[in-house]
Formats: sequence, C-alpha cells, structure tokens
Amino acid sequence: MGRLTTIGAVGVATVLAATLTTPGTAQARHTDPDPRVVVGGLDGPRGVDTLGKGRTLVSESDGSFSLVIERRKKKPAKVVRLGAVPGSSPAVAAGRKGRVYVLAGVGGEPGGPPVPGESTLYEWRPGWAAPKARLDLVAYQAKDPDPYDLENLPGETNPFGIAALRDGSVLIADAANNDLVRWWPNGRTVTVARLKTRVVEGPPELGLPGPVPSEAVPTSVAVGPDGYWYVGELRGFPATPGTSQVWRIKPGTVNATCDPEKPRRGPCRRYADGLTSIVDLAGTKKSVYAVSMSKLSWLAAESDPPIPGAEIGGLYRITKAKGRTKIRELAAGKLVLPGGVDVGRKGIYVTGPLFGEGSLSVIR
Repeated sequence: MGRLTTIGAVGVATVLAATLTTPGTAQARHTDPDPRVVVGGLDGPRGVDTLGKGRTLVSESDGSFSLVIERRKKKPAKVVRLGAVPGSSPAVAAGRKGRVYVLAGVGGEPGGPPVPGESTLYEWRPGWAAPKARLDLVAYQAKDPDPYDLENLPGETNPFGIAALRDGSVLIADAANNDLVRWWPNGRTVTVARLKTRVVEGPPELGLPGPVPSEAVPTSVAVGPDGYWYVGELRGFPATPGTSQVWRIKPGTVNATCDPEKPRRGPCRRYADGLTSIVDLAGTKKSVYAVSMSKLSWLAAESDPPIPGAEIGGLYRITKAKGRTKIRELAAGKLVLPGGVDVGRKGIYVTGPLFGEGSLSVIR
C-alpha cells in the first residue's frame, strides 16, 4: 500500500472514539449509480464497515486493516493502517467503545495443516500495537463438525463474514463449516445455525449427469432492517448461477437449521433466492444489500483460461413488501470482482477487485 498515513496512538484513539461508537446507518440515495473511487492502491480489498463522518474500515488480502478518512475540498483520502492479522483478512467490523474486530482467513492449502493464527477472530483497540486473538475457529469447529460436509472435511473452517452486535457479541459466517457462530467477550461461543446442502442442476458446460448436492458456503452476515440476522451464500460446486440464497435468522437463535427443502419453517427462513456467488451483505433501516463476486459464478471467475465477462460482479438491493421479495440491481455492469459492501450516509461503499490492486469506491 502506497498511501498509508502514520499517526500516533493518541490520534487514532481520537478519530475512532468519535466514529466507531456511532456507525452510520442511513440509507443511501441512488441518483448516481456510477462508482467513485474513494481511495485506490489497496491489496485485494475485501471487508468494509462504514462508521459515518467520512470514516470507513477496510480489510485487505494481505491481512492488513485500515481506517480510510475522506477529506473535504477534493483532497485525497487518508489511509491509516491500524494493524494486520496472519494471512488474508476477509472481513472487519466496528464494535463498541472503539473496538475493531477482524477475521484472519485461511492461509494454507485446502486439507493441509493450519497456519498459525489463521481462521481466527481478532480484536484491536486504539493504542494497541497489534490485534489480539479472541476465538480460534480451528479449535471450535473441530468440536462442532459440519453434518452436511460433502468433502470429508467436517472440521474444516474458513471464517469469511462478521457482524458486531450491540450487546458486544460477534457473529461469524464460516464458509467452510457451513454455519453461523456467535462469540461473546467472556469467551462463550455457540453455533447459531447450520446451513444444509441444496440439490442443484449443474451449468450445462460442466456436463454433469444430473442434479447434484451443493454446499451452502455462507460468506456473509449482517443485521437487517428488522433486527434479524441475515446470512448470504456463495454456493459450492458446481456454483450454479441463481442458486445462492439469503437467510433470515431470529436473534438469539441457537442450533437452528437453514433448510432449502423447508425454507419457511423454524427460526431460520429463506429471505431471498436466485442470486449468484454472494460474498457480502449489508443492512440498513429499509433494505438488505448483497454483493455478488461474479454474475457468472465464482467458478467461472476462477477458471483457467478466464471466461469472458466472469469478472463482472453485481450489487443488489433486496426489499420485502406484502410478502413479496424485490431484488434491484445497482450499478449494473460497473463492478469488477467486488468483495465487500456497506451503506452509510454518503452512499453505498464497495471494495474490489478481490484479487490484485483494488479500491474502496462509493455509489451515491
């Protein structure tokens, strides 16, 4: 990162104390759907959390997390590096009293030994030289195996999305263990819900013999307009477009099942369907926003050679009225491999591309 601004611990504490305790939640206007770059030169930017007053937390693929400060009179934004976690950092969220929660994702090869410090929830506070580990997901999921695992790796973990709650607890969407976990500062940890597999038709070009079971791969969690918890799916192989769901979970739930065969029963119910490769969610007072990494699917985006057009992602506003779900795409065709989304008073903030040099952009 070439645009880092180094300030003392006192300066960071002053900035964060004024912003982290009052995150912006107002819904953005959609008069201009064109993304405007707030700051570039980021390394595979992923997590994003808007705090209001032109302050935004961002996490990157190199494990770093920073505070982006927008300035008036068209001055370039400042990027204040706060710290870093091992491996990549897919998500960041502001907690109470200046706390920042950061996820360290998977750092090793699939099925290989865990990398020290990976798959862990970290906490950072103003004045701390480095974030501190709070929850080891490798250890937790070893005792909480995925009953719907299809790869013979029931204890596998890949924490990918977080949401900090007002009571001080943190929700974690585990993409590899297909569940939503809740952690409290006193160390208590529970599994909120498990997401079952879904039988899907494979894309025609794969030539599969028929419908196959596919893991949910929950990548994202957000608090919605009604206070319920919303979870978004990436969708495992064969990553069929249009098969990613958004689930709505009653607050306080423990050990629920999100079942695509029974989507309207229990404390976890389907809120939206028909989306593709969801990598992040955001909630406002009126809507839920979802980001699709690729409208053709993550499998198409990661294919070799690349499939033309697979780099184009999507941003969707999801609303519900009179029992019907309405999904509206925003900034269509203008987002390249987006990684994260959040909404503040100044607009909808999006990070991306997920791989290589990227930026934090805003859609007003």
